[in-house]
Amino acid sequence: MANEVSVPLSAVLIGAGQRCMIYASYAEKHPEQLCIVGVVEPDAERRKLAAARFGIADDRCFDTVEQLAALPRIADAAINGTMDELHVQTTIPLLRAGYDVLLEKPIGVTEEEVMELKRTADEHGRTVMICHVLRYAPFYTAIRERIAAGEIGEVVNIQTSEHVSYHHMAVSFIRGKWGSQEQCKSSMLMAKCCHDLDLITWLNGNARPVKVSSFGSLSHFRSDKAPEGAGTRCLTDCRIEESCPYSAKKNYIDQGRWGFYVWNNHHLGAKLTTEEKLESLRTDNPYGRCVWHCDNDVVDRQSVIIEFDNGSTASHNMIGATPKACRILHIIGTKGEIEGVMEDGHFVVRHPDPRPGQGYTEEHVNINITDDGHGGGDLRLVEDFVKTLRGDQSSVMSTTLDQSISGHTIGFAAERSRLEGQVVFL
Repeated sequence: MANEVSVPLSAVLIGAGQRCMIYASYAEKHPEQLCIVGVVEPDAERRKLAAARFGIADDRCFDTVEQLAALPRIADAAINGTMDELHVQTTIPLLRAGYDVLLEKPIGVTEEEVMELKRTADEHGRTVMICHVLRYAPFYTAIRERIAAGEIGEVVNIQTSEHVSYHHMAVSFIRGKWGSQEQCKSSMLMAKCCHDLDLITWLNGNARPVKVSSFGSLSHFRSDKAPEGAGTRCLTDCRIEESCPYSAKKNYIDQGRWGFYVWNNHHLGAKLTTEEKLESLRTDNPYGRCVWHCDNDVVDRQSVIIEFDNGSTASHNMIGATPKACRILHIIGTKGEIEGVMEDGHFVVRHPDPRPGQGYTEEHVNINITDDGHGGGDLRLVEDFVKTLRGDQSSVMSTTLDQSISGHTIGFAAERSRLEGQVVFL
């Protein structure tokens, strides 16, 4: 049981983007446990909106992490939701200044900077928890409990797949901030699937990865694959916009999807009229571009194969632009298997059954899932971070830095394998 809370944990927001606001919303739901007392955000409008939302004083609003770190510590912790390539360079000054940090995934964009962050955290005795929120989703938590209880024996093989919906692929990994590795510094695998690689290592107990191989490419979303009639922008020169599933108007206005990416500061309450949105998509908004005529260079499909030191194997498939978004899991052990799709809200446990007329038994396990996009894991992660810093026992889902590096190691090795065409030994 958690200790009785008397004074809430205090935190500073590093970056006032959509992910940071989701984690910070825990303070609005549980003000007795967490309060937001500062914000670092270079965008003046975003900084002002975040300060107004959480009642942050002007003298606790900063343009840069360096400004915050130069002052005596103003909070217990920091919640870092910056872009991938900024994670390590903005976290290290915080650790040196005495802050514990809840850090958005991926930890960093290279193995070298990930290890530099670990060394700095160890040197200063600070806690860094990584936002691998899917560990906290009831679907995966319940499966982990079944495996730990020995219900399927020793893990032999883990198969995971992430199907990235066509509209998510377009907004994030073609038109959006993660579409170009040259710009954001993260591969598609690390930006989108380091959750899945982390789950593979977490579900496989104490096993450590020893070999990784990977294949993938950018095969579809490039100019030579553009359909006849496609233009450069959906609402200016495209002759097939009315029938195209990637139409910016259909997805971002008619369907109202992904507003926190497409419309500036939408996640903090900023409003645009429909005509202002249309004009934005016609002119300089990057989300109004044709998906076949962008500057994207990340893969739109990739497969990863892993061997562990206990002899078990695993595979992960990322498939971009599917009709339905989902995460698929199938774990086979020496005594049984577990199979399910997170978004379906249930999984199946099977065991051999040699009785006449039988082949196996099946148990259907229903899970209470939510619609937060991560199966209910987002705020459970923040709750665990608060408990950890208060000295309570960490949960089995704990995503401390030491426990989160193996999945990243697989991701970096997979990208080397894909580019070099060879098995990578860890």
